[in-house]
Amino acid sequence: MPYTAIDAADIESVRDGRLKRVRQALGITAFGINQIQLPPGGQGSDHDESASGQEEVYLVIEGDGVMAVDGELVELRPDRFVFVPPGTQRQVRAGDRGITFVCVGSPPGRAYEPRS
Repeated sequence: MPYTAIDAADIESVRDGRLKRVRQALGITAFGINQIQLPPGGQGSDHDESASGQEEVYLVIEGDGVMAVDGELVELRPDRFVFVPPGTQRQVRAGDRGITFVCVGSPPGRAYEPRS
């Protein structure tokens, strides 16, 4: 079969049900992709990707919130894409409705190395 399809509901949730490891579920090796769900007022990890060198793109599926990017707040809403380069500090913060988003990442100019 030349494709793999899976529903988000069928991907095991980890980290208190907040994270779905889409890359692992689909067997992707070229880039990382996860789905993250935060409850109303919840916060993702405050981090940068200096160690991995990954560029990341965030896409909100539902809900709302903000992303703190090097101290600046970027509004998050459905159908909005946010690109963040590797050495940039970032943290997603859910709004009153909570937020579900997808994060895709890979280091530019070199092969992606999947994390375990």
